[in-house]
Amino acid sequence: MATEQTETLGSEDSKWLGEYSQVHMNVFGTPLRVLDHGQGAHVWDVDGNEYLDFLAGIAVNSIGYAHPKWVKAVSEQAAKVAHTSNYFATEPQIRLAAKLVKLAGAPEGSHVYFGNSGAEGNEAAIKLAKLYGRTLPGATPSIGGKPARIIALTHGFHGRTLGALSATWKPAIRTPFEPLVPNIEFVEAGDPLALYEAFAQTGQGRYGKGPVAAVIMELIQGEAGVRPLGADYVKKARQMCDAHGALLIIDEVQCGMGRTGEWFSFQREDLSGGVTPDIITFAKGVAGGFPMGGMIAFGQKLSNLFTPGSHGSTFAGNPLGAAAALATIDVIESENLVANAEERGKQLRDGIRQCGNPLFESVRGRGLLDAIQLSHPCAHAAMNWALEHGLIVNAVAPDALRLAPPLNITEQDVDEAVSILARIPEELPND
Repeated sequence: MATEQTETLGSEDSKWLGEYSQVHMNVFGTPLRVLDHGQGAHVWDVDGNEYLDFLAGIAVNSIGYAHPKWVKAVSEQAAKVAHTSNYFATEPQIRLAAKLVKLAGAPEGSHVYFGNSGAEGNEAAIKLAKLYGRTLPGATPSIGGKPARIIALTHGFHGRTLGALSATWKPAIRTPFEPLVPNIEFVEAGDPLALYEAFAQTGQGRYGKGPVAAVIMELIQGEAGVRPLGADYVKKARQMCDAHGALLIIDEVQCGMGRTGEWFSFQREDLSGGVTPDIITFAKGVAGGFPMGGMIAFGQKLSNLFTPGSHGSTFAGNPLGAAAALATIDVIESENLVANAEERGKQLRDGIRQCGNPLFESVRGRGLLDAIQLSHPCAHAAMNWALEHGLIVNAVAPDALRLAPPLNITEQDVDEAVSILARIPEELPND
């Protein structure tokens, strides 16, 4: 059982956080604790306090902490070669790319680009979509064509680097850095008419816009509060992309790698309506805690648009990260963790619905990516109360708590988490 916390911050935490503030740029705010080590779904801070982790590094630590297969794979690879640069290839890098294409069910001729994060995966996808857009009728510069456009959705989140930020909705993090990448525009998420109207603005002449190169979306908008778009909407988006020759990019950064009860969220009929994307991006859970991300382009024709020099990264696909990812995938497969995500997610949502806490209005999500809707906007106070009582959750919105535990979470862990959540007081101050 996680140890119940009796004080807000221990002496060691206070000491290290004081030093943190002296040397780190203040882009994350003050950290909640200084963590020291973990095992399974549990972590300990530098004061020795134990926590049950239902955030998993924001859906990153797919197989928890210090899984022996992961530790062994990373240690053995580190003893061989950790980095080579992309002037050379390594066996783990090649095997991982082949494995990801297979897990995604991508057609023959599909190819992978590796980066180091979800933002980098989405940067690559945006660049590839721009190259594709140049091949569309109406975008040919020699005949006075207009630049192709990329459509993103309100409340979507695709990263904070300039390209990815250009497709990220949240005004508070966009506005200070404008102007951003041009010809990326937003439509209302879940509204097929708004998407139809964006496509309809394409046209030659003074008033028309360039063709749509791509639509980018998360099937569950994680940073918006774990909100599914809806399968009917996704199907209509796919139909419009097909009708206009546009790409459908599905951002699987938070939803992928088994998190939603399938390897990728687009493989869930109730999230995608059964559509196949043209590009998916991935990161977070792929390497079980090691920084890695990338994209998969579906099919040879699209993959061929990237040629030597089109894109790159010094660390992309490095063998240490590839070994970590292969070990992570092996554990997910051998321990049936995709199925466990579905089963434990249902147990978690049922437990929250039945726990009787009047603070909880509802719970939503798929697999082990879920959110509790609160009766009033006290998410940070609720998160802090849970932390002080041994449970790590996330205030993803002022009125919602996000739950994204490791995929190998146990039935007992879920029961323990629900017992803590059930005791969160209703009378908490608003954020």
